[in-house]
Amino acid sequence: MLRLLILGIGGAIGTMSRYALNGLISGHSGKQYAFAAGFPLGTLVVNVTGCLAIGFLAAVTGPAMGRAWLKPEWRDFLMIGFCGGYTTFSSYGIQTLHLARDGEWLFVGMNIIASNVLGLLAVYLGWAAGRFLQAKLHGGHL
Repeated sequence: MLRLLILGIGGAIGTMSRYALNGLISGHSGKQYAFAAGFPLGTLVVNVTGCLAIGFLAAVTGPAMGRAWLKPEWRDFLMIGFCGGYTTFSSYGIQTLHLARDGEWLFVGMNIIASNVLGLLAVYLGWAAGRFLQAKLHGGHL
């Protein structure tokens, strides 16, 4: 029961963070960035930063090779709860579908390519940053 509560709190914080950042970028706050008009830039930024975060967390908190910095409950709170609530892949899917429905094929292609390529790159960069930090803290040995 405690695990579910921890995951729920992490998910709620991630969801609120996603809403705030997406709103800031997408203009829900009354400010619209020129490029973002018609393109789901807020969702893209949230997905890429979420990928970066989960990659980093996986590298610095994974149990393999003694990298467990956090108790399993806190790792779950961050990776399953927060990142699960924060990333918006379902939003990406519905927004891409709406772009296709509206005939915005350039934006469809851009969103698919950018979300996938940048997301995977961000996961790798997060993981690499975590491994680099681990190496620095362990004198170059993992």
